[in-house]
Amino acid sequence: MPNKPVTDFILPATGGVEFNLYPIRSKSLVIYFYPKDNTPGCTTEAQQFRDLYAEFKKAGCEIFGVSRDSIKSHENFKAKFTLPFELLSDAEEIACNIFGVIKQKKLYGKDVRGIERSTFVLDAKGMIRKEWRGLKADGHAQDVLSFVQSL
Repeated sequence: MPNKPVTDFILPATGGVEFNLYPIRSKSLVIYFYPKDNTPGCTTEAQQFRDLYAEFKKAGCEIFGVSRDSIKSHENFKAKFTLPFELLSDAEEIACNIFGVIKQKKLYGKDVRGIERSTFVLDAKGMIRKEWRGLKADGHAQDVLSFVQSL
């Protein structure tokens, strides 16, 4: 999928705003998809992106987290962990389908349909420059930052 353009999409975001991909294409973006607010892996990932946020900004990059949780859930998650970036609610799986992150997974021995933890770096033209899929949360934000700094 690298060097593939991303279709524009609009999603509700925390902070009472709407995320629209096209108007913010003037900078690099990290869009990371995660299964659920307030779960151990998702919390670790969000905290590590938070802790490196100043470095991402210095590299001219903005971060957005996406899950199928509600805006209310996202606002609570964002406040609880003082996340400096917006979270997008994709209850209708619009962005999930564009990026192909919905997978059949095993959860406590049952088959469930959910988000595969995935991250995408988009350049200022809205092209995917790099993707990570099915990744481990811990240490991932540093890998993404290293790639962004190499652009």
